[in-house]
Amino acid sequence: MPVITETDAWARLAALQEGIATTTLADMFQRAPARADALGWELDGLWLDLSRQRLNPEIITALCALAQAAGLDDMRKALFSGQPVNATEGRAVLHMALRDLGGLTPAGFAATAAGQKKAFLEFADAVRAGTATAASGKRFTDAVAIGIGGSHLGPQVVTTALAEFDAPVRVHYVANADATDLAGTLARLDLSATLFIVASKTFTTAETMRNARSARDWLAAALGEDAVAAHFAAVTSAPARAQEFGIAPDRVFGFEDWVGGRYSLWSPVGLSAAVAIGADRFERLLAGAHAMDRHFVEAPDGENLPVLLALCDFWNRNFLSLPARAVLPYDERLRILPAHLQQLEMESNGKGVTLAGEAVALSPAAVVFGMTGTNGQHTFHQMLHQGPPLIAAEFIGIAEPGHDLPHHHDMLLANMLAQAEALALGSREGPVERHCPGDRPSSLILLKRLDPERLGMLLALYEHKVFVEGVLSGINTFDQFGVELGKSLAGPLIKVLAGDSGASPNPASAAAVARLKAWRG
Repeated sequence: MPVITETDAWARLAALQEGIATTTLADMFQRAPARADALGWELDGLWLDLSRQRLNPEIITALCALAQAAGLDDMRKALFSGQPVNATEGRAVLHMALRDLGGLTPAGFAATAAGQKKAFLEFADAVRAGTATAASGKRFTDAVAIGIGGSHLGPQVVTTALAEFDAPVRVHYVANADATDLAGTLARLDLSATLFIVASKTFTTAETMRNARSARDWLAAALGEDAVAAHFAAVTSAPARAQEFGIAPDRVFGFEDWVGGRYSLWSPVGLSAAVAIGADRFERLLAGAHAMDRHFVEAPDGENLPVLLALCDFWNRNFLSLPARAVLPYDERLRILPAHLQQLEMESNGKGVTLAGEAVALSPAAVVFGMTGTNGQHTFHQMLHQGPPLIAAEFIGIAEPGHDLPHHHDMLLANMLAQAEALALGSREGPVERHCPGDRPSSLILLKRLDPERLGMLLALYEHKVFVEGVLSGINTFDQFGVELGKSLAGPLIKVLAGDSGASPNPASAAAVARLKAWRG
C-alpha cells in the first residue's frame, strides 16, 4: 500500500485546497445556490447536508479517490468477512453481526449473536413485565446499570433517547469510581425493588467492580446475603467470575471477544437499554443499524453516508487544519451523544502509530466536544463564531418533536439553522468587535423522527465513519493501549493511599500523596 501522502490523489487534493483558499462559503453559495442539492444525501429518513462545508463535488470526487488509494474497499471487505482487522490483538471486529438480518457477516458469527440476543432480550422483557422479580417476589421498579466507557455510554445514549416517560422500569447509570455517583443514585431508590446490571467484559474492570461490590454490600446489608442472586444480573465474557460474585447463571449474559467495548451496545451490553425500551424496540434499533451497515457495504463511495462524513472530517483536519469538532444535537434526548462520540472517535483513532509501526504523519481524529442546543449557544458558541481557533461544527436536528409543544420545537430548529447560517456566512455589520467572520464549516444531519430505527442508523453511521478515518490514516481503530497505561499505574497508588509504605511512587505522585494524606488526617 503506498504512503497516502505520496499518492496522486493527495496531490490533487492539495491543489484543490489551494484553489479554494481565498474562496469563502458565501462565494460558494453565490456561485452555486443549489449546493444543498449537490451536497446532500438521504437514506430512509436520515439526511446528510455538507453544503456548509468548504468543499465542492470536485473535492468530494478527489477525496473518494484518496479513500481508494488508502485501500478502503479491501479493508471494508476484511472487516465484514471476519478477518482480524484488529491486528495488534489478532481479533476480528464484528459488532455488525450482532444486528445482521442476513448475509453481511459470516453465518457462524451471526448465529452466535442471535442466540445471545434471544437470551438477554427475553430477560429484559421479563423484568419489564414483572415476571423476573426481586427476592421478595415484587416487580422491579428500577434498574441500575454499572459499567464504564463502552459498557456505559452506548446503552445510556439509547435509554436517554428512547425510554418513554412512563416506562415500567426506570433505568439509571453509574460509571464513575467516585462513590458520589453510586451513593447519590442508590439514595433515591427502594433497594427491595432494584435490579443491578453489571457490565464488564472481563468482570475485572476496576471502576466497575468497585461500584458493583459496594452495591452488593449495600444490598446485602439491607436485604440479606440471600437476596443478591435475585437482584443482580451480569453482562460479561467471564461468566465464572460473575457466578463467583453471587449472580445466578441464568442472569449472566455473555458476548464474544470480537465485540469491542465501544461497539458493544448491540450485544448483551445493551441489556439495560433493552430494559428501558423493550425488546421489540431494541430489535428495531438493531434493524436501523443493519440498514446503515448494508448501505455502507453497497453504496458507491460518492453516495455513501459514512464514507462522505469521514472524508469531510478528514479534509477539515488534514487539509484545512481544523483540529476540533463540536457535536451539537438540537434535541435534549440526544444529550449523551457528544460524550458517546468522544469515546468512539477519540479512543478509536487517538493513535500515534500506524499499522506499519511508524509515527502517524496525519491527524486521525478530531478533538470532539459538544452539548445540546440551545444550551451550547450560551456556553461555547461564542468561540465557534469569533474565536481565533477554527472549529468545525456538526448540527443534528429532528423533524418531528418528541412532545406536544410544537412551538418549542420550531424555536429549537430555527436556532439550529440560524447558528449554521451564522457560522457559514458571518456578519460585518456594526463596529469591528461585533464582526463575525463566517466561513466556518459545519455539517447538518437531519432525522425524520427520533425512533429506534433512525437512532440505530445514526449510531452505525458514526461507527463506520470512524473506521473509514482509521483506514485513511493507516492505523488500528480497534485497540486502546493508551487506556491501559494509566489503569496499570493506578493499582500501586491505591495501595500507597491505603497506607502501604513499601510502594515507591514517582516524586511528583509521592508529593501529592503526602499532601492528600496530611489533609485527610
